[in-house]
Amino acid sequence: MKAKHFLATLFGLTLSVAAQTVDTIYHNGSILTMAGKEPAYVEALSVKDGRIFATGTKGDVLKAKGDATKVVDLDGKALLPGFMDGHGHFINALSLAGQANCYAAPFGPGNTKEGIIAALKQLIADRKIPAGEVVMGYGYDDSIFPEGGKLTAADLDPHFPDHPVMVGHVSLHGAVLNTLAFKKYNFSAATETPPGGVIMRKSGSQEPEGLVMETAFLPIHASLPKPSPDQQIQALVDGQKIYAAAGVTTAQEGATHLSDLQILQQGAREKKLYIDVVAFPFIPEFKQIMRLNPPETFVKYNNGLKLGGIKVTIDGSPQGRTAHFTTPYLTGGPGGEKDWKGEPTFPVETINQMVKAVYDLKLPLIIHCNGDAAIDNFLAAHEDALGDAKAGDHRTGIIHCQFVRKDQLDKIAAWKVIPSFYTEHTFFFGSTHLRNRGKEQAYFLSPLKSALDRGITFANHTDFNVAPIDQLFVVWSAVNRISREGEIIGPDERVSAYEALKAITVNVAYWYREEDRKGTLEAGKLADLVILDKDPLKVEPMAIKDIKVVETVKEGKSIYTAN
Repeated sequence: MKAKHFLATLFGLTLSVAAQTVDTIYHNGSILTMAGKEPAYVEALSVKDGRIFATGTKGDVLKAKGDATKVVDLDGKALLPGFMDGHGHFINALSLAGQANCYAAPFGPGNTKEGIIAALKQLIADRKIPAGEVVMGYGYDDSIFPEGGKLTAADLDPHFPDHPVMVGHVSLHGAVLNTLAFKKYNFSAATETPPGGVIMRKSGSQEPEGLVMETAFLPIHASLPKPSPDQQIQALVDGQKIYAAAGVTTAQEGATHLSDLQILQQGAREKKLYIDVVAFPFIPEFKQIMRLNPPETFVKYNNGLKLGGIKVTIDGSPQGRTAHFTTPYLTGGPGGEKDWKGEPTFPVETINQMVKAVYDLKLPLIIHCNGDAAIDNFLAAHEDALGDAKAGDHRTGIIHCQFVRKDQLDKIAAWKVIPSFYTEHTFFFGSTHLRNRGKEQAYFLSPLKSALDRGITFANHTDFNVAPIDQLFVVWSAVNRISREGEIIGPDERVSAYEALKAITVNVAYWYREEDRKGTLEAGKLADLVILDKDPLKVEPMAIKDIKVVETVKEGKSIYTAN
């Protein structure tokens, strides 16, 4: 009996020691936990079974080292929580490999019409696109062209006589089409502009000129060619590489059409997702989506995919002059309209009904609002739908919230609404907003410091693929707020690098109701990690955008390593 007791005791001790043996230990770097109001560092961090096992001194953490433990010497590099996408369109990553990059510098050749045309021609040559097949580009930004300059069908037609061409506007709210594309999608002088839509017309004519936006673009978007099921799944795998290379371990699909949701769900069933994706089905297909995905299927992960809530869009883009304001644009409307304030995407009554329908099902809501009139419409709908419960724990997100007023920020703070700001506009469109809206409004664009002063929890984002999924550039823009031309767009609204990092880590985790498992480096949370070549808190503010992602780890497994 004594022998049995001894063996049982020994066996139990062995199991106990084995249970404390970890898979990986990181040390000798800037391990920034992102936990707390002030920056906090630890000497070492260990990972076991996809979760953070311990953080603390190197000596304490190394006590759990076993023979098979991988010990990673960071050699001075920075280790942070994996970045979380504060708003973007993950599904777009699936198609970018088949499109021409038409971004303006520093991310592409789109500063001129010639640069865009050359990129489209190169795509046709590289991919051997046959005549008659649609050729697509992304990232066209008319705001960087000389005053009054724009890309039109007339610019494209001589160069692409055999291909329908569609160049996506950088706002993701429309595109420029050539004549063959207009014919393919049945646009002509007889095509009426729908409410909330924009069809630019040739001077003195009703013929479409090139740019189609907002509700006028939705039928085109719905008609775009779809790859085969096998191609879709491969694209899903490849698309995640873009996010992993940017240090992103949780992506957002911020306006999910039913067909796109079905691709994501198929990928989840086949266990093809190696980052987490939070999808927000788009309100125009609300009834169909809810019929196939009842409320109880939301807000929980299934093999890396979570239905996060419902997305509603109620105005357009400020750079495209389709955002809805209470005061006129200084430069008129996109079609030369006078006293132009933009328009709501839907009538106010419809906006109220949409918001109430989402809240009635107890589902999270994210709502696209750029102009202050759109934000007014949302706040009124929110209060109308929820009444005395308007300040409850709903974690409703206002996407962009760019031209918010101070009185609106006060309500947002009181009602615990979460803005996902877009400080990259200070760089990409700062001069455009100065022309369109004037200095006072442009300088208060995405006012992170004013939100912080009011105790507002906020996110920040790229709106990929409006801008590249570059999280360090997001942080850089929040800290510096410098335009392409070198002007500081709202110096009083700059925040520290630490607060800017919170807007792509812990704050997003809270917004997604995942604060118990993501966003900080604390024991028990998922081992979603990013290693950077430098610590964003320890470099000059202007150098933050030059920091490189060295490695990305999802639940303890490396999913990206820089060459």
